[in-house]
Parts: sequence; structure tokens; C-alpha cells
Amino acid sequence: MTICTHDHKCIFGEVMDDTIRLSSAGNIVKKYWTEIPRHYTDVVLDTFIIMPNHMHGIIILTEPVGAIHESPLPKTMRQRRKMKLSKIIGRFKMTSAKEINIFQRTPGMHVWQRNYYDHIIRDEKALNTIRDYIINNPLKWASDKKHPDSKAENPSS
Repeated sequence: MTICTHDHKCIFGEVMDDTIRLSSAGNIVKKYWTEIPRHYTDVVLDTFIIMPNHMHGIIILTEPVGAIHESPLPKTMRQRRKMKLSKIIGRFKMTSAKEINIFQRTPGMHVWQRNYYDHIIRDEKALNTIRDYIINNPLKWASDKKHPDSKAENPSS
């Protein structure tokens, strides 16, 4: 998954010598990301990276998702998983943003974009390709469409 900061502001750190150096806000994001499995026992975190204005991470749901009480309509397994994922990401974004705003004394400021990009990884080859992309993301920062000096139009995800 990919989650971007509000207005693609570079608040989580900077890339120096092809390595991300996290700011205080970036360290808060790292703290809340790594705590996700403490709140969701059926979740395992895989490779992740926090970049200046976005983050990438792999979340593994280890158990089938059961019925969701908020939804009276029958849902397919894929729809239920997506709901579980949105709850996980929603909680992560809310708690990390709250602490960042307390730390920066900016109550109510937007930290994250409203949505996020997710992708279902279907096999080992795809998993390894995505892991490689995540790990090497700082090496490609200068040409990333999310880089503030990028010429790419509307870096939406």
C-alpha cells in the first residue's frame, strides 16, 4: 500500500545519500506503523519504507476476515478484507496524525491524504518485486513522481 501526506508535503524526513533520514514526524509514523500488529492480532507487517511525503508498506492479513457488524449487506471475502484494511489504515492515520499534531503544536492540521492506494499481492514473484521496489525507493527519490520537484502531473498516490 501507499499512503501520501496531505498536499504531498515533505514532513517525514529527507533523502540524503540515497537513505531516508526521518524527521520527528517520520519517527512518529514509524512508531504507529510498527504498532499495528499489537492492535490487530491477525496482521503481520512485511517490508515498509517511510519517505519524505509518503510511505509504502506490505500488510499481511493472516486469517480470513469474519462478518463485519457495520454492514448489514452480505459481503464477499474480498470486500470484507478491504473493510478490515481500511479500518487498520484509518486507525494508523488517525493516531499518527494526532501525535504529530501534538508534537508540532498544530491541532487539527491535515497530515495524510484522504485515501490510500492498495494492491493485492497474489504470488511470491509479485511479493519479491514489491519488496524490492519498497527497499530501493530512496534510491529513486530524485525521479519519483511524488518528489516535490517532479514534473509529473497530479501525483495522486
